[in-house]
Amino acid sequence: MEIIGQIVAGGFGDILIRQKSKGAMELGELLVSDAKDQYTIFQIYDLKYGSQIAKESLEMIAGMNLEGYGASLDFLDPDLRNYILARAKSVVTIKRTGIHSPKTLPDFFSTLRKITNKDLAFIQKPQQPLYLGAVRSGSKLMPIDVFLDGQKVFSHHILLCATTGRGKSNLLKTLLWSALDKGYCANLVFDPHDEYFGRNEIGLKDHPQSHEKLEYLSPEPPPGARTLKINTTLLKPWHFDGAIEFSDAQKDLMYTFYNNFHLEWIENLMISEDEGEFYRKETINVVKRKLMRLLSITVAEDEISYSGIFDQTAGQTLNDDIIRALDASKTIIIDTSSLSSAVEILVTSIITSEVFAKYKHYRKTGELKTKPVVNVILEEAPRVLGKEVLQRGPNVFSSIAREGRKFNIGLTAITQLPSLIPKEILANLNTKIIMGIEMQAEREAIIASAAQDLSADDRNIASLDKGEAIVSSTFTKFALPIKVPFFDNYAKAHIQSAPKEKKDFTGIKF
Repeated sequence: MEIIGQIVAGGFGDILIRQKSKGAMELGELLVSDAKDQYTIFQIYDLKYGSQIAKESLEMIAGMNLEGYGASLDFLDPDLRNYILARAKSVVTIKRTGIHSPKTLPDFFSTLRKITNKDLAFIQKPQQPLYLGAVRSGSKLMPIDVFLDGQKVFSHHILLCATTGRGKSNLLKTLLWSALDKGYCANLVFDPHDEYFGRNEIGLKDHPQSHEKLEYLSPEPPPGARTLKINTTLLKPWHFDGAIEFSDAQKDLMYTFYNNFHLEWIENLMISEDEGEFYRKETINVVKRKLMRLLSITVAEDEISYSGIFDQTAGQTLNDDIIRALDASKTIIIDTSSLSSAVEILVTSIITSEVFAKYKHYRKTGELKTKPVVNVILEEAPRVLGKEVLQRGPNVFSSIAREGRKFNIGLTAITQLPSLIPKEILANLNTKIIMGIEMQAEREAIIASAAQDLSADDRNIASLDKGEAIVSSTFTKFALPIKVPFFDNYAKAHIQSAPKEKKDFTGIKF
């Protein structure tokens, strides 16, 4: 048992520990205090210097050394005169009766030791496992894999936040790889950087079950995959919320055409020149120009042509095909990397709205209990969940955040700027995966909405290296510090251990 320090002062949630000489303690490190029939795990959140020499004397001695007078501190035992003090909080107490939140202080002058694998034996693999990484104590990686209950975590939403370059994409690839062959979930991934499929590098296409469980749609697909085409009959006026701004009069015009012409409302609007009872010709012309730019439509002598992903003939079964694949617990990746931001949001809204409506229908018919939980992954989440966006009214994404768990649909929202998302939405994202965040305002936003008390973890979050994370969830006993494996190594290990069969990715099998 390696003693690392001793409690010398403090209070509940703020224990002061003196480090043993020649020992070493780190931010985020886990320490253990033993007591009769129980032990408590502590986590370090701050470090500072301590000394038995008065501050004025230390300053004088330092000055004499700097100026060449050769002052010495040899008059005191070097193991006693200066030392490191750590501030720590208790995170969990393990008793014979189970795992509990700490409610008492440890004995005064208790010693603390480094955590061992045995101390973490209470971390078990659930029946519906979702792999995130391994337990981390400071920067030390421990051979304890962290699995959460994927069905609960996905349905109650996830927020993944970090500064650029801290490993968000690597973590999400690992999460998707872990979930791809699981029957309890389906993933709908809107990929603005075309990085998860692995077109020119290792990715989800290399998963041993990709030929059965992965579907990929792209405006420029690789051989064997399906081209992303959306039929204009699938478009509804509410799909445009958040993608492009319309005035109230312009929205009324769109709804009027939708109510009058249903599936052909866009085509009829494109060729219309007449004023109506509730709208003027100028309003028609403005809406037409906006839709023509957004949907890449040209109109010449009442002939309508399309040059982008929207079409009058192709893509009629897109939503039905995606829903069938999700019902079969597949992962669907939609490559939106070549689309403008407005078109990307429109595509995301079209597909997500129809999936949400279908799963609402499943609940009414009693079919929902036979369906997997659908996890909708949104990169740059503030574009559809931001405060300014939602001031204009709710959309399908805010509706899922508030009530999606009732219908087996959850969000995984990814952002660098959690402060842009309203507090009530952040509160509904019940699992926070926090990676390194440099900006204080963003740390404050995530700390304020975490499932556990992270008020002392500001420095800890700021100091997280690439691949390091803190998982705060209503489904964990405490905020778990983890290290996410490098995805390429993680994937290659699974590929090598898979049965050797001749397989290839043949694309969409709708």
